[in-house]
Amino acid sequence: MKSTKFLNWEYWPASMFYIPNIPFALYHAIKAKNLVFYTAVNPSIANSGIGTESKYKTLQLVPKRYLPKTIFHKANSSIESTLLKIAQLAISYPIIAKPDVGFRGLLVQKISNKDALIAYLKKYPVDIIIQEFLSEKNECGVFYFRYPTQKTGRITSITLKEFLHVIGDGKNTIEQLVLKNNRTRIYFEIIKKNCSTDLQTIPRKGEKIKLSDVGNHSKGTQFINGSHLISKKLETTFNTLNREIEGWFYGRLDVKYNTFEDLENGNFKILELNGILAEPTHIYDTNNITYFGALKELRKHWKQLYKIARINHDKRKIPYRSTIELLKDVRNLSHYTKNIAKLHKKS
Repeated sequence: MKSTKFLNWEYWPASMFYIPNIPFALYHAIKAKNLVFYTAVNPSIANSGIGTESKYKTLQLVPKRYLPKTIFHKANSSIESTLLKIAQLAISYPIIAKPDVGFRGLLVQKISNKDALIAYLKKYPVDIIIQEFLSEKNECGVFYFRYPTQKTGRITSITLKEFLHVIGDGKNTIEQLVLKNNRTRIYFEIIKKNCSTDLQTIPRKGEKIKLSDVGNHSKGTQFINGSHLISKKLETTFNTLNREIEGWFYGRLDVKYNTFEDLENGNFKILELNGILAEPTHIYDTNNITYFGALKELRKHWKQLYKIARINHDKRKIPYRSTIELLKDVRNLSHYTKNIAKLHKKS
C-alpha cells in the first residue's frame, strides 16, 4: 500500500506541488513589490481565500437559487437550536456536516440521523456547516477566472469526480473486493468507518457499490480531467453567475448536477466557492497528466492570479493585506488545523 502511494504522485503530499514552484511565486512577489499581493485577488473573500476564510460567509456571496439548504452551527452553541433550524428548513436526513474553516475533506461526514448529528456536534466543538444531502447524480469542480477590467472570463479546468466504489462479481464480499482493488484498499480504514453498507454483503455481478458520498480526494474520490467539456455555452453560464458574485475573480466552484446539459444550462447546486487556495484539480488525473505537467498547470494559473491582483490593486485601488496581519491569520489557522486533526484522530 505504501509503495502504491509512493509510486503514484496523485498521493504525494501537497508540498511536492508547491515547493518546486516557490521560485515562480517569489518572482511575481518581487514584480508586485509585495509578498502578499495575492490578497487583492478576491476582495469579497477574507484574504482572497487562502483557507483562513469562513466557508459559510463565502457561500453567502452566491445567489440563493444555487445553494443547498444550509445551516451554520456556532461552536458550543445550542444543539437544540440547530436541530430546530433543521426542522424549520425541512432538511431531511442524511445530511452533510463539515467544519466552517478547513480543507482537503477534514471532518467532512455524511450523517444519517439526528442522534449521529448530536454526537458529531458534541465531539467537534468548532464552527460547523450543515447542508442538505443533494440527490444530484454527479459532482465536478469548475475553475474560473475573470480579469476585473473585462466583462467575461474563462473556464480553465473541469474536474469530473468518480466516487470510491467497487463492482460486484457475485462471489466476493464488498470487503474482499475493496482489498483486491489497488485504489479502494488504500482507503479501507475510512471505508470501514464511514460506509453505510454492510461490507460482508456479496453484491451481484456487475453491481456498482458506492463506498463514499463525499467528493474529496482525501476520501478516495478519483479526479478525472474533464476540460475537453469546456464550451462557449458553459462559459456563458458561468460568466452570468460570476457577475452575480461580487468581488470573486479567481477560484473553483464545486457543484452537483445531474447531466452535463443541466450544468451548461445553470441547473446545478454549489457546494463550495473557493478562492486563491483552490487548485485546478484536474491535474490529479494521473492517467492523463504527468507530475511535471501538473506543476506547469499550477504556474499557468498562478500567472493569471498575479495579473488579477495587479489589476485590482493598481487600477481599482484594492489594498494588499498587511503581511503581519496575514501571518497572524495563517498562524491561527495552523493552530486550528492541528486541533481538529487531533479531534479527528481521537474519533
